[in-house]
Amino acid sequence: MAKKQFKTESKRLLDLMIHSIYTHKEIFLRELISNASDAMDKIYYKALTDENLKFNKDEYCIRIIPDKQSRLLTVSDTGIGMTQEELEENLGVIAKSGSFDFKKEVESKDGFDIIGQFGVGFYSAFMVSDVVTVVSRALGSEQAWKWEAKGVDGYTIEPAVREATGTDIILKIKADSEEESYGEYLDEYRLKAIVKKYSDFIRYPIKMNVTGSRPKEGDEKEYETYTEEQVINSMVPIWRKNKNELKTEDYENFYSEKHFGFDKPLRHIHISADGAVRYDAVLFIPEKAPFDFYTKEYEKGLELYANGVLIMNKCADLLPDYFSFVKGLVDSEDLSLNISREMLQHNRQLKLIAKNIKNKIKGELLSLLKNDREKYETFYKAFGRQLKYGIYSEFGGNREDLQDLILFYSSAEKKMVTLEEYVSRMKDGQKYIYYASGDSVERIEKMPQTELVLDKGMEILYFTDDVDEFAIRMMSDYKEKEFKSVSGGDLGLEDEAKEKESEAEDTASKELFSFMKEALSGKVADVRASKRLKNHPVCLSSEGELTIEMEKVLNALPYDQKMTARKVLEINTHHDMYKALRAALENDREKLKLYTGILYDQALLIEGLPIENPVAFADNISKLMV
Repeated sequence: MAKKQFKTESKRLLDLMIHSIYTHKEIFLRELISNASDAMDKIYYKALTDENLKFNKDEYCIRIIPDKQSRLLTVSDTGIGMTQEELEENLGVIAKSGSFDFKKEVESKDGFDIIGQFGVGFYSAFMVSDVVTVVSRALGSEQAWKWEAKGVDGYTIEPAVREATGTDIILKIKADSEEESYGEYLDEYRLKAIVKKYSDFIRYPIKMNVTGSRPKEGDEKEYETYTEEQVINSMVPIWRKNKNELKTEDYENFYSEKHFGFDKPLRHIHISADGAVRYDAVLFIPEKAPFDFYTKEYEKGLELYANGVLIMNKCADLLPDYFSFVKGLVDSEDLSLNISREMLQHNRQLKLIAKNIKNKIKGELLSLLKNDREKYETFYKAFGRQLKYGIYSEFGGNREDLQDLILFYSSAEKKMVTLEEYVSRMKDGQKYIYYASGDSVERIEKMPQTELVLDKGMEILYFTDDVDEFAIRMMSDYKEKEFKSVSGGDLGLEDEAKEKESEAEDTASKELFSFMKEALSGKVADVRASKRLKNHPVCLSSEGELTIEMEKVLNALPYDQKMTARKVLEINTHHDMYKALRAALENDREKLKLYTGILYDQALLIEGLPIENPVAFADNISKLMV
C-alpha cells in the first residue's frame, strides 16, 4: 500500500502547531470530542433538507474507550462519517477545515452550530500518540475506510469494516518518558477529569465504562468491583437554560461546583445576547475577597468557552481591572475553538463582549446599591478599594464608570454615603466637597483641622483607605463640585470680616512666626495664624498637590526616594498657648525655641507622623515641668 504525502505542510509546520497552539497536551481530547460533536451536528443539518433522513438526538453519542494493555485510546462517534475522498481532503492537509467548509453551506438553527476546525484539532492527537488511526463510514455508504499516519512523514488510506455510520479515532499512546507520563491518558479517572474540565457541556452524551464498588449480594460486609457504561458529561450548561426555569439555589450550586469561591455570591448576572455578537454568560459578584485578591499573585479573568467547549480558563481581557473580583464564564458561538491567547487580545468579538459585560456589571452594582444597601455595603467592604484603584488608574479615565459606585464615611450621617448623596445635602452657597484623611474614622473625628468645617454645619467625608485621596485627585470634581481637604489651604469658608482679622493677626505676629519658622530649620514652608482651629492650639496643613496623608502613603512604599509635603504650622491665636508664645518672644527666646519644637512635634503626632527625635521631645516636655 503506497504511502501518500501531506499536500502542503512540512514537519516543521506540524511541530510548530503542536508546540505553540496548545500549552497542555491534555487538550487533544477536547479537540477530538469537539470534532465528534461536529460530525453529529452535520447529520442534524442534513436532516433539515432531506425528508428521508430523521434526526433523533437520543441516538447520537460519543464513546471514550481506553485500553491500558494495548496502550490504545479510542474516541468513537455516531456522526456523519467520512468517505475516502473526505478523509484525504480533511486529514491530508493540516489545518484544512471540513467543518468550516460545511458551515458555509448551512445556516445555524435550533442551537446547533459547527465549531471545530477538523484539521487543526485532529492533529493535536500527535502530541500524545505515535500512531493515529481513523476508521470512518460515511452516511449512506456501505464501505468504511481506514486512514493511518505516523507523524508527518505521510499517511495511508485503505478499505475497512465498520458496522454503522460514524468515526473511530484510535491513538497508540506514546511510551512514558522522564518528562511526560503519557499513560495517564489511559486512566479512567484522568479521562473523566479532562472531559469534566473541557467538554462537560458538549450537547451529546459522552459515554465511558466506569469502575465502581458495591456490597456483594447477600453479604453487605464484602464489596465487589463492577464496570458499567456511564454518561460522564453534564451536556446542558446552566447558561443555556431559560432564566425563568432557574432558582437562586441553582446559581449558588453552580458557583460552588465551579469552585469560584467558598462563599455564597451576593448577586448573579445571567446574560443571553444575540446581536452584533452572540454569547451567553453567567457572572457572579462574590461576598468575600479571596485571600490573595490584593496581591500580585491574584489572576483575574472569566472562563471562556467556544460553543460549550472551554478554550481558556482565565480570560483576563473580558474584565477591566477594577471589576477583577467578578467570577464566571462566557460562551460564544462566534469564537474559534483554536484561537490563541495572542489572537484573543485583538479579537473584535471579544472586545464587544467585554464592553457589554462591563456595562452589565456596572448596572448590577448600581441596582444592588439602590435596592439592597446592606448587601452593597458588604460587597464594598470587600472590594471598594478595587473600585477606587480603578478611578486612580489610567489618569482617571474610568471615573464615569465608577464615581457613582464609591462610598465614604460621613461625619453627618455616621455611615457610608455616596457622592451623589453628599452633594444632595450640600448647604446653600457651599463650594466644595470637604474631606479629611486619616488611618481610621475615630482618628479623623479627633483631628483639629475639622473644627471650622463642622462648626459651619457642613458634612465631611472621611478617607481611611490609602488610595482614597489619590483617586479623588484624579476625579478633581463631582457634578462640578471640587474636592477640598480640610487640611488644605483656603477652605473657602471665611467671611470678609474674619479674613481681615486673620490678616491683621498675621501682621501682628509677623516677628513671632518668622522666628518660629527659622527655629524649625526648613521643616515647614511657613508658620501662620490658623483660620480653621477653634479649640486646639496647633495643627499642620499642607500647600500644593501633595498632602500630608499622601506623603505618608508614598513613603510607606519600598522606594529609596522619600516624598515631603509642603507643611504649614498653623497656630490658634485665640488659644492661651499663643499668649505664652508672645511672652516668650519678648522675654525668653530660648524658651520660644523650646515651645516651637514641642508644638511642631505635637502637630506631627496629631497627623500620625513620626517625630524625628523622641528622646529630645521627652526631654523638652520635662524641661517645662521643672
